[in-house]
Amino acid sequence: MKHPCHTHLLPNMRRIEGQVRGIAKMIEDEKYCIDILNQIKAVRNSLATVEGKILTTHLKGCVRDSLSSEDLDDKVEELVKALKR
Repeated sequence: MKHPCHTHLLPNMRRIEGQVRGIAKMIEDEKYCIDILNQIKAVRNSLATVEGKILTTHLKGCVRDSLSSEDLDDKVEELVKALKR
């Protein structure tokens, strides 16, 4: 089975990486707590967006492909484990 490509999400991940570095700098510079919390929330939302896009791709590709195979139970279990984390 060929896995889908997610390289189009790399700019998002690099932006998130920059945001995290910015939060570290804010902490070093002893910025206002609420400002730091706002940036943390922004990172969490950005990660959730990337997660949602990867999950959508997985459901539309990997899971759909397994609907016509014997791997469906394995794919469902794999997805349940991933969502529980």
